[in-house]
Amino acid sequence: MPCVTLIIGNKNYSSWSLRPWIFMKTSEIPFEEKRIPLYTEMTPELLKPYFSNAKVPVLIDSGLAIWDSLAILEYLAEKYPDAGGWPRDKNAQAVARSVSAEMHSSFSALRSGLPMNCRKTFQNFIVSTEVQHDINRIRSIWKYCKNLYGQNGPWLFGKFCIADAMFAPVVIRFNGYGIPLDGMEKEYLLTTLANPHLIKWIKDAQKEKEIIEMCEVHDKG
Repeated sequence: MPCVTLIIGNKNYSSWSLRPWIFMKTSEIPFEEKRIPLYTEMTPELLKPYFSNAKVPVLIDSGLAIWDSLAILEYLAEKYPDAGGWPRDKNAQAVARSVSAEMHSSFSALRSGLPMNCRKTFQNFIVSTEVQHDINRIRSIWKYCKNLYGQNGPWLFGKFCIADAMFAPVVIRFNGYGIPLDGMEKEYLLTTLANPHLIKWIKDAQKEKEIIEMCEVHDKG
């Protein structure tokens, strides 16, 4: 039995939970998952033991609690050095850390304008200028990483790594909101969507019954 537990939120909405989950699944790190629905009366009480400020995800490893998705991923990269957390090449590793940190700290317009929702798809969804700016930046990041370090495989740095886990929720957003992509960007989106673990996550998300109204948007097209 794995001694590691990953506490996640609603699969339909929790992009932060998806990041360590998809990394651990794809990298074959054994763990148990515990799902705590978000924004309910019981959520703060259920998350209180983990000192995470009532947020997910939380990784529990032999009693140690680690919260924040990027902190969890860094911890896993150190604990499981053969799991491919970061590229082995030092330059590629530095860039992978940079784009992962940027994804972690930036793109507020994208997060609020295109919240992750695995149950919905849109056509001709109208995005704001601010959201389009974030979309353009993400597309340029994908091209930059692929052109410099991703020639030997389908992922941003050739092999699947933490950077790909960080951008997995963006792929769901781009696909669900019908964001136009072509060339390498489209290929990368399709590669990510073909990940069998992401397929499983989306199927599980679509079965969930909870609706978090603050995370719902309606078609403006």
